[in-house]
Amino acid sequence: MAFTGRAALLAALGTLPVGIWEPSWTGILAVNGSLALACACDFALAAPVRRLVLTRSGDTSVRLGDPADVSLTVTNPSRRPLRARIRDAWPPSSWQPGTEAPSSRHALTVPPGERRRVTTRLHPTRRGDRHADRVTIRSYGPLGLFTRQGSHKVPWTVRVLPPFTSRKHLPSKLARLRELDGRTSVLTRGEGTEFDSLREYVPGDDTRSIDWRATARQSTVAVRTWRPERDRHILLVLDTGRTSAGRVGDAPRLDASMDAALLLAALASRAGDRVDLLAYDRRVRALVQGRAAGELLPALVNAMAPLEPELVELDARGLTSTALRTASRRSLIVLLTSLDAAPIEEGLLPVLTRLTKRHTVLVASVADPHIAKMAASRGTAEAVYEAAAAAQAQAERRLTAERLIRHGVTVVDAPPEELAPALADAYLALKTAGRL
Repeated sequence: MAFTGRAALLAALGTLPVGIWEPSWTGILAVNGSLALACACDFALAAPVRRLVLTRSGDTSVRLGDPADVSLTVTNPSRRPLRARIRDAWPPSSWQPGTEAPSSRHALTVPPGERRRVTTRLHPTRRGDRHADRVTIRSYGPLGLFTRQGSHKVPWTVRVLPPFTSRKHLPSKLARLRELDGRTSVLTRGEGTEFDSLREYVPGDDTRSIDWRATARQSTVAVRTWRPERDRHILLVLDTGRTSAGRVGDAPRLDASMDAALLLAALASRAGDRVDLLAYDRRVRALVQGRAAGELLPALVNAMAPLEPELVELDARGLTSTALRTASRRSLIVLLTSLDAAPIEEGLLPVLTRLTKRHTVLVASVADPHIAKMAASRGTAEAVYEAAAAAQAQAERRLTAERLIRHGVTVVDAPPEELAPALADAYLALKTAGRL
């Protein structure tokens, strides 16, 4: 319960005539007694807060950057009308800065025995699960002098999914895949290493593709056609250790790695390959296995949504053992991690041969575009020192990549906005070469 601003204003106005014409205890008691009686009546006529019944409905998931609407239904079982102000509390990251107050506060009037609905629009700024806090209701009497106040716990969770901004590249990568498969009207034949079918020879075909045995069985010359490999296994491995927490631009490296993994998963599933996901630092943070093509992307985004970088060093031996157990047959293992020299040299390189003996390994890393900008800066002594430091960092990164390449690993190193298409291109190149 609480006094309102209207009660305070009436008390202040009542003291003026008392102070001017009758400055005595009798006058003060007359004014304040009348006001206290009015407040008591107002409190008695306000609808009770504890008896209200609150339920929720609305969105349970939303992509980062999109709004989500969550409805709150208030049922008034009492015999008095409810005149209320409601605050629907959520974590601060549920709204854009400065928009929480107008979005979370509602004015509501509910007649006796009826119910009304208000909608809270969330606009999350971070991935993960957003859990509703308590709903605070302030019930006013008909005079607006005194209020009843209470809070209700009304659980609800909205899962904020990765935005998948790289999906804009998917049509162009699918077009390239169709060219490799020979299913487009272009002046090139399908590329690949997996036998597809026989067809009649036409002038211009590579004579090395002639199938002489098939030709001997028929009256025309037959040539083999090829297609990219299908039904291969791809394991996407997300490093969720401390290096994934480093921010590149406005987001952690982990978010850019997720975006690249989603594009590769969408492309590979369309190409007929099977895709699994493993997120690991010192233990398994997420694992998606055995999903059909139509279920793959929803399963991946739901598994990625609550992932956050852990401030621990990546256990490379544990990751290798878990990846080998997850990929029981020959696979393409795509490790999305950092190319920092120390974690690679001390962690990954000593155990890398265990992976490369059985699998094709591709390492993808997020490069910081600010370092490239520093390397190009000139004009002042400070800028020259920054350029020297950036050049040294780039040289160490190239050296680390060369060491991985010498172990038979394909390396993709690109800024956040270029990593996803570059990784998709590397996958298509490996598929064309028959290295999956």
